[in-house]
Amino acid sequence: AGRDATRAFATGDFTPAGLVDDVSALSPAEMLAVRSWLAFYSSSYAYVGKLVGRFYDENGAPTEALRQAEAAMEEGLKFKAESDRWKEQFPPCNSEWSSAKGSRFWCSKKSGGVNRDWTGVPRQLYTPGSRGSRCVCVRTTGPPWGQPGSASHRDRGDLDHPHLQEYEGCHPQAEQCVLS
Repeated sequence: AGRDATRAFATGDFTPAGLVDDVSALSPAEMLAVRSWLAFYSSSYAYVGKLVGRFYDENGAPTEALRQAEAAMEEGLKFKAESDRWKEQFPPCNSEWSSAKGSRFWCSKKSGGVNRDWTGVPRQLYTPGSRGSRCVCVRTTGPPWGQPGSASHRDRGDLDHPHLQEYEGCHPQAEQCVLS
């Protein structure tokens, strides 16, 4: 009581070094964890006051650090919305690995926990700003994502998206791909 350990709720570091109120170096995703923690406590516990320190001054007024933390949470919400949009357009593949068979990726109408009315084909998605790729399911018919009314398309869904690449050794229209 009387001590702010906000950072620990995002990092999971409940050692003395982690039980601090400085959240300035947390990522937008970690700030969403802080936001979730704040929402939980606000709805589950009775309000008793503000702690004077990093986020509130001696008059209970917000500090610049609080404004920066709130801005970081808003940035986290934007990143999450963009990530959710990408996941809807390019749901994760189902996957499994065994030492005997190697890796298998496949698409279904509920790959990656995303329900939809199409199956799609596995592709490697290279997201700008990230290293490597991830397996996603890609629509193979209709107009590209975000162009539902477009009459001038090649009826290839999102197959022509510039951040996608086929898996070497897999048929371009196969719903599953096995890599040894």
